[in-house]
Formats: sequence, structure tokens, C-alpha cells
Amino acid sequence: MANIIITGASSGIGFEATLELLANPENKIIALARSVDKLTRLQEIGSSLHPEGGQLFPAKFDIVYDDYQNSLIPFVKSKFDKVDILINNAGALINKPFLETDLQDFSDLFQTNYIGPVRMIQHTVPLMENGAHIVNISSMGGYQGSVKFSGLSAYSSSKAAISCLTECLAEEFKEKGIKVNCLALGSAQTEMFEKAFPDTEAGVLAFEMGQYIADFALKGHKFYNGKILPVANTTP
Repeated sequence: MANIIITGASSGIGFEATLELLANPENKIIALARSVDKLTRLQEIGSSLHPEGGQLFPAKFDIVYDDYQNSLIPFVKSKFDKVDILINNAGALINKPFLETDLQDFSDLFQTNYIGPVRMIQHTVPLMENGAHIVNISSMGGYQGSVKFSGLSAYSSSKAAISCLTECLAEEFKEKGIKVNCLALGSAQTEMFEKAFPDTEAGVLAFEMGQYIADFALKGHKFYNGKILPVANTTP
């Protein structure tokens, strides 16, 4: 049995990863997102696809601005005795030329793509034990040496930051036995990708990438720690 927290669970690959995790009746999943309507849809589809599957606990929560100490952590403790897996999937994207990208744009992206995961990790690690796994979702845009794209400087920079944090925390949490890895995702056919590249077909479908993330979260820590792993078959 795995006790799992996943952010950004109401759409895209987070939605699909959550459904995949629900297929195992031994899993318990806390699914976080900002949209109650989308979380309700996730719960309905999850129940329909996996009527005898895992337990789903959806919760409306903003990883940047909401109250961890008095809201999220008491909720987590009411459902789990410990946290086995944290998947930092929530993210945002702005596509603008660099000279038109203002400081607020940079701040918004770094808050969602970096500070949000930082806060999640800081508050959930005390609930983790030896063998736990943190999976940070980055992008090929933030992967060193990869092809970069005009208009994505703020997005790619924020994703590079979470990649570096992964390497730092893998070292810092070694004594606790907590593994930390990062998946630098290539293109998947999601709303976010279609906004960034409206005339481009993604390399994989959202549900395929979601399945990969779910499987890696459950098994990847047996083989990797502190790794930034590219997951892409196309550019972008």
C-alpha cells in the first residue's frame, strides 16, 4: 500500500496519473488542485473506471498561497499515518518574448513551479519515513543542454530551478532514507502544451505520460536518487 499526495491533479498529466494510481486498490491518494469542479470530475471518473480501486481524497488547495499548517497537514494526518510518495506536478506556463515578460510574470511562474513545490516538500517530509519518494515534475525546457524555445524563458528557468533543487535535496535527505528524483518531461498532448505550441502534435498522449509518472513514483526510487531524467521522444 502507498499513501500518495499529488498536486495539480485536476487536469492534464496530473489527472491521468491520479487515475492510474487509483487502479491499485491498495493505494490511498490525496489529490490537490485549485478547482473544485475539476476535482469532482476526477472523483466521478475515478469511481467509474476503478469502482474497486484505491481510495481518493480530493482537496481544494493552492500550493502557493493556502495554509499548510492549519489546513493541509491536519487533512493529510486525518487520512494517512505517513506519506510514502509526493508528486509535485502542479505547474504553470507563460509564453511571451523575454523583453515583454515582466517581473510579475517571472514571479508568478517561480511561485507556482518552484516555491509551491518547496513548500510542499518542507511540510510533508516530516511525515515521511525511510523509503519515501519525492518526484518533482520538470520539463525538457529546464533540462541542461536541451533545445530551448523563444517565449519560454520564465517557464524554462523555473523548471531548471526545481531540477537543481532535486539534486540538493537528494543529498540532504540521504540520512532520512528519502529519495528525490525529477522527471524532465517532453511534450504530452495537454492544454498547457497546446497553448505553448498550438500547431504542434505532442510526442505522447496525456494518459501515456500520466501512466509513466505513476509507475515511476511507485518504483523509480529503487533505481534512482537525485537524478533529473529526460522523458521525451520528440523536440519539443
